[in-house]
Amino acid sequence: MKKQLTLLALITASTFVSPAFAQDSTVAEKVPFEGMDFSWMNGNDRRTESIFNNPYFVPSIMVDVNYTHSFNNPNDNTVVGSTALARNNEMEVSSANLGGDFYYKGARGRIMTQFGTRSTVVPRNDYSPYRGQYNLANVYRYISEAYAGYHFKKWYGINVDFGMFMSYIGLNSYYQVENWEYQASFTSDNTPWFFNGMRIQIFPSKHLKIEPWLINGWQSYGKFNSMPGVGANITWCPSENVKLLTNDYYGTDAAMIPGRKRFHSDNSFLLRYYDNPKAGVSRAALSLTGDLGFEKGGGVNGFSNGDAAKGPAQYFLSAMIYNRVWFAKNKLAWTVGGGVMKNPGRYLVLYPTGDASPLPNPNNPTTTEGTHPFSANPGDQFNGWDCSTNLDWLPNQSVTFRVEFVHRESSVPYFAGEGGVTSPTGYTTTPLPTGWAPDLVKSESRIIFAALFRL
Repeated sequence: MKKQLTLLALITASTFVSPAFAQDSTVAEKVPFEGMDFSWMNGNDRRTESIFNNPYFVPSIMVDVNYTHSFNNPNDNTVVGSTALARNNEMEVSSANLGGDFYYKGARGRIMTQFGTRSTVVPRNDYSPYRGQYNLANVYRYISEAYAGYHFKKWYGINVDFGMFMSYIGLNSYYQVENWEYQASFTSDNTPWFFNGMRIQIFPSKHLKIEPWLINGWQSYGKFNSMPGVGANITWCPSENVKLLTNDYYGTDAAMIPGRKRFHSDNSFLLRYYDNPKAGVSRAALSLTGDLGFEKGGGVNGFSNGDAAKGPAQYFLSAMIYNRVWFAKNKLAWTVGGGVMKNPGRYLVLYPTGDASPLPNPNNPTTTEGTHPFSANPGDQFNGWDCSTNLDWLPNQSVTFRVEFVHRESSVPYFAGEGGVTSPTGYTTTPLPTGWAPDLVKSESRIIFAALFRL
């Protein structure tokens, strides 16, 4: 890849571009992570070559199509509790992304549009658009990334960007073509996919990145209160076989409760422990992520339940682990893994989709739509665990065909059952009879078939 892509590194949740794109010997400037192969990493661009060699603009095209079969067979075909999936038992265009990266004499920019079900699924989890006028969810709905900035030739580079950019919390990439698994574990699916604000990417050495943030809030288009969110990512890769990172965040993200503060720490370790391209088993790697967070003030009390005046405990503990093995010169890959989550107060739980009655409460943007909103009051308990396994066929670096089995469990009724979450017939046009309620159950199993393309 030419110089401009190297300088526009860190454009996805993975933090890196593949090093083979950075082999422009005419560039005297120091390049972070130069010569390292990160194409094996979970949440990273797996390509090592590109057909585009324009010095000022490099296009990017991604298509994500899936068919998912739920063994619960909900009558409305609605998926609950996922940002990757929206419809059961149907062919679904989850995401179609078109955009690219611009670079000219240090000026840099990136824009990626998003169409498909993700343009509805992801914005519905952000309640900051309820504040004030102009519907931010619709304004930004069809944009996944859009930022402008400048690259400074200091140390191994400094990038200063303003706009909407990907979050690294939860390790997985927002773009499924970069991930080892399709349905993310609870840890990733319940933490941010994007931030809106400013970031500074500092590369003091070849192996280290330090990235502070000043942002509107936790995966929010706007601000919930007067205080912005602050945080940082630190990524260290001592070699191409190891990646260590920490993401830490502090902000006020409870709508109309400025006294409630949130802290979150997300930490990941990736290791490629085997690499032999000529063998039948060509490489193997694992990823491990652990998260710890809490909210305190405004009626909740972090990890403590002992003081009734301060409210119940409200915190987040989660972990996920995946192992991936490649075969046949990296043309086939098998992944197995899963995770656990504990979130009393449910402040990071993806709320189940509301029923057919369009009755959101404009005075309380923390409620879900419909006549039966999912409870997320202080003290409400939520525990969950999941496991999955998949097989990938990777005929070339631009396309992945995946079949995946996923099982998820929760401590309270949460997933869509046979009766669905919309109406007795499954259609939004059917009036809701007295006594009807969404059919939520404590477990689900599904098979996902996906075709993922990137150019």
